Amino acid sequence: MTYKLFPALLLAAGLVASPALAQDAKPGKVKVKRKAKTETPVTPAMEAAPAGTGRQAPIITDWNTQYAGTINMNDLRMHLSVLASDKFEGRETGEIGQKMAAEYIAQQFKAMGLVGPVKDSDNPYLQHFTMERSTWTGTGTLKVGTQSYQWMKDFYGYGSSPFQTATTLQPVFAGYGIEQEGYSDYAALGDVKGKDLIVLLGEPNQDGKALLGKEGQPSKWGMDFRAKSALATQKGARSVFFVYADAKDSFSKSAARMAPYLSRPSIRFMDAKKDAKAATFFVSQAAGAKLLGTTEAGLTAYMASVNKANKALPSKFKPAKLTLNAPKKVEPFTTENVLGFLEGTDKKDEIMVVSAHYDHIGIIGGQVHNGADDDGSGTVSVLEMAQAFTQAKAEGHGPRRSILFLTVTGEEKGLLGSEYYTDHPVFPLEQTIVDLNIDMVGRTDKDHEGKADYVYVIGSDKLSSELYQIVETANKQYIQMDLDYRFNDPGDPNRFYYRSDHYNFAKHKIPVAFFFNGVHDDYHGAGDEIEKIEFPKMEKRARLVFYSAWELANRDNRIVVDSNKP
Repeated sequence: MTYKLFPALLLAAGLVASPALAQDAKPGKVKVKRKAKTETPVTPAMEAAPAGTGRQAPIITDWNTQYAGTINMNDLRMHLSVLASDKFEGRETGEIGQKMAAEYIAQQFKAMGLVGPVKDSDNPYLQHFTMERSTWTGTGTLKVGTQSYQWMKDFYGYGSSPFQTATTLQPVFAGYGIEQEGYSDYAALGDVKGKDLIVLLGEPNQDGKALLGKEGQPSKWGMDFRAKSALATQKGARSVFFVYADAKDSFSKSAARMAPYLSRPSIRFMDAKKDAKAATFFVSQAAGAKLLGTTEAGLTAYMASVNKANKALPSKFKPAKLTLNAPKKVEPFTTENVLGFLEGTDKKDEIMVVSAHYDHIGIIGGQVHNGADDDGSGTVSVLEMAQAFTQAKAEGHGPRRSILFLTVTGEEKGLLGSEYYTDHPVFPLEQTIVDLNIDMVGRTDKDHEGKADYVYVIGSDKLSSELYQIVETANKQYIQMDLDYRFNDPGDPNRFYYRSDHYNFAKHKIPVAFFFNGVHDDYHGAGDEIEKIEFPKMEKRARLVFYSAWELANRDNRIVVDSNKP
């Protein structure tokens, strides 16, 4: 049974007072202000009248410039003041605020004249799907011999749990859990399929400089445990116990920081393979030493020996059996992507996708996390681009190719909405030519403070050399801001290419470009509010995406897929 949010709920939330809803509109109807037609700028493309003819020659209009001009900071602010308001409670996937946001976006798409392309749905703009929500009960226990350890005081879990009842395990020590050229903790272990691993957090270093990263900088292994977890999953491990082995890393501080997040549910598809990902647990230094049959001093000595050798070393540790009980409460729920479709003209069977995620992380510790930048900024940029293209079509200048404006749910839970769409596409993926993804375009990161306007572009050359050039040309011709490609480096430890919704299209060999302003101090924090959005920069970034989209939608040939870069 799908969830239907009646428009009256938006009225009850007080949204009729927002600029987006006309006071004289019927309940559930949105009156969209038609933007005034901008005056065509005089450009070299305009022809002069031939001398002596007595009449003016026809004017060649740069239509993309005219419609890009309809994307403006006032309208971006208008939409964002609704979606990033406290009334939407942080838009957490599956919660009432996310459903209110979906209804708002769907109403905007409908009012613009976009088609709702979803068949067999109670609302053709909404692609419903069922997920599974699981929440830690907080009653977990871990026992080694006669020593018992407590949930959040000595250990905690992250993600799924195959240990709903007390289970006895015989873990295997996998060092730092790293495998790359010249360094492997797995080489001496053999097959670890179905096994439970103990892995040290961090990575080898000397004098505070990482040995496996570039120029002493942390590698992906030291930046984020998820790289190690993904490797363990790839090798078939059932679970990984990450040990806070370095005394400088405080388990208690980490647990306190994570407590509000662990009280919130994790999400996965109902039909997901059970334990498809290795279950993840974190344990204190004392508990980790006990698991390995050593002492905290023994852990420190082992790490020092690895640092000195600069290679993986065997240990004398003899991991002890443990009994783990880590139950989660599990229940199904429904969430939805929001789709608006604009049909093209002579190349209408080819589809361009313009995407953003509209979900965020909800209420944590009693504070609403409104996600104005992440990804309210991308969502309202999609709305403005949709408005620009629909106005162009209404005035006889519609795109040759069709465009799917796709705002997805569940990104913060693991790119789930875009994964669902690409696994259950409304339009065949073989007809989908490109995805332009917009995720965080409203702020400035520390590396660019006080510098010229910029945007990070990620992935544009991974599958298509032409897509890279299209974005470059659009910027040089119309925007002239700095395009920063540092996160496009496959060696970048942040791995942003894999961390937003475009990646689910790239997995299917569909060219992608990801537009991003980088992280800032309010990333996933309660301070990500509309008051901190830099609307002039956001307007320029949205226009860059629009110019790129205009070229992609109207060029003679479909862009080529001519590369496969990591």
